[in-house]
Amino acid sequence: MATSRIPPAAPAAADRTARLAVTVFPLLVVAAGALGLAAPSHFTGWAPAVPYLLGVVMFTMGLTLTGDDFRAVAGRPWAVGLGLVAHYVIMPGLGWLIATALGLPPQLAAGVILVGCAPSGTASNVVTYLARGDVALSVSVATVSTLVAPLVTPPLTLLLADRFLDVDAGAMFTDILKTVLVPVVGGALVRMAAGRRVARVLGVLPSLSALTIAVLVLIVVSGSAARIKDAAALVLLAVVLHNGFGLALGYAAGRVARLGGPSSRAMAFEVGMQNSGLAASLATAHFSPAAALPAAVFSVWHNVSGAVVAAWMSRRGPSTTAPPRPPGPRGTAEPIPAAATKRKPHRR
Repeated sequence: MATSRIPPAAPAAADRTARLAVTVFPLLVVAAGALGLAAPSHFTGWAPAVPYLLGVVMFTMGLTLTGDDFRAVAGRPWAVGLGLVAHYVIMPGLGWLIATALGLPPQLAAGVILVGCAPSGTASNVVTYLARGDVALSVSVATVSTLVAPLVTPPLTLLLADRFLDVDAGAMFTDILKTVLVPVVGGALVRMAAGRRVARVLGVLPSLSALTIAVLVLIVVSGSAARIKDAAALVLLAVVLHNGFGLALGYAAGRVARLGGPSSRAMAFEVGMQNSGLAASLATAHFSPAAALPAAVFSVWHNVSGAVVAAWMSRRGPSTTAPPRPPGPRGTAEPIPAAATKRKPHRR
C-alpha cells in the first residue's frame, strides 16, 4: 500500500495525524472490501480501471518527493542499500516458503509471492514515526525500492512464482514502468516545477491516496467474491505469517548490522510492509482476480499490525538517540536547528 505522508506539525499534532491515518485507513479498506463482497455484481466491470487508480496513488507519492529525499539516500548509502537488499531478499523468500509450506493453490501461491516481490509501501513512513524510528531512513528505502521495482519485481516473480503460474516478466516490467515509475517521476517533476502550488494541496493527498486504495480493494474483492468465501482463512493465515516474519526479520537485520534502535525499527517496517496496491494491480492484470486476494488482505492487515507494533515499540522506553522529528511533506524528518546541537561550555 502506498499512502501520502503526514504534513509537518508540532509533535503532538503529528502524532494525532499519524494515529488517525493508521486507524481510519484500515477501517476504510475493510468497508470497501465488505461492499465488494456483499454486492460484487455492481463492480465487476471496474477491473480495467485498476492500473489507472494505482497510477494516481503513485503520482501522489511523487508529489511528496523533493531533492532532499534523494540527497538523504546519497548521504547514507550503506544503510539504504542494506534496507533495499533486505526488503527484496526477505519478503520474496518468505512468500515462496509460506506458499510452499501451506500448500496454497497456484493462484493464491503466485499472489503471495507477488506481494513479497513488491516494493515497500510508504505507509511504513508513518508507522516508523509512531515507533520513534529513523523516519529519514524509512523514506529513503521506500523511495529507492519503488524506483528500482521495474528492474527487480518482474525477475523475482519469474524466479519464484513460475512453478505455480506462467509469468510474463517482460509485460510485467512494462506495466510497472507505466503504473509506478512514470507517475512517481512525473509527480516529482511537477513538485520541482511548481513546489509552492503543490505545497498547498499536500494536506489532501493522504485522503486522496487512501480513497483510491480503498477503491482498488473494492474492485479486487468484487472480482473474486465467490473465491474469498472458500479461501479467506487460508489467505489470512498466509498474510499474517508473511507480514509477521517480515517485520521480525527486518528488525533483526538492522540489529545484526548494528544500525541502532531507531534505524532497526525503520528496517522492520520497510521490510514487512509492502506496496500491496501494486501487487493487486499486477495480479489482476497478469494472473487472475483470485491471485489478487493476498494483496487485498495484506493491504488491510499490514496497516493494523504496523500500528500495533509501532505502539509497542514506542512504549519500550527511550531509544538510544533522540526521537525523530515529525515527518514533513515529503516524509523526511524535520531538521533540528543548528543552535540546538551546540553544547554549552563547561564552567570550571
